[in-house]
Amino acid sequence: MRKAIAIVGIHTGIGKTVASAILAESLRIDYWKPVQAGDLQNSDSKKMRSLISNAESVVHPEAVRLNHPLSPHEAARLDGVEINFKSMVWPETPRPLLVETAGGVMSPMNDEATMVDFVSFYNLPAVLIVRHYLGSINHTLMSIEVLKRREINVLGLIISGHANPASESFISAHTPFPILAQLPELPVVDASSVTEVARTHRRSFLTVLDYANA
Repeated sequence: MRKAIAIVGIHTGIGKTVASAILAESLRIDYWKPVQAGDLQNSDSKKMRSLISNAESVVHPEAVRLNHPLSPHEAARLDGVEINFKSMVWPETPRPLLVETAGGVMSPMNDEATMVDFVSFYNLPAVLIVRHYLGSINHTLMSIEVLKRREINVLGLIISGHANPASESFISAHTPFPILAQLPELPVVDASSVTEVARTHRRSFLTVLDYANA
């Protein structure tokens, strides 16, 4: 049985990769981003390798690498590539695997499917990454509704960046899923700061590890 957990977000650019690095460092688990679109010289996988310092976690190569910093379906069209997520070759690893999706839960995976279709097809449990901004409550609750309707097992939410007690209180009152952690805004994003936050929040993430090891 594949031990994998999807990292999904309410939007693009909200800190999924940094949150993934903190989770991987805290729990000593592996990381994989199935599709990377654009900035291949500074990809999320490359960032992850620079942020994780433990000797156990492995960052696995992407299944699809696209040259244009666009939505995967458009980047694939420009590159003349077909993204068939149903036949992707997954990494071989004995450890639990974090699978970072691109954009938000309804962002395209290809011309016919979204990220939530990918998560649902592989029956992955998910951790939802949330960042506070004007409109984020709406994006968060809509994302949760999509995940619930697809019967995806949401292990919890992680708040990325500055705290907003009013937003968090409203979100908590309107979702059955726990807030696992509120990760601080890192002045400098490097291996040292990731290690420090990972150590601080390890206890909060143990439910994720317990599920992965079940």
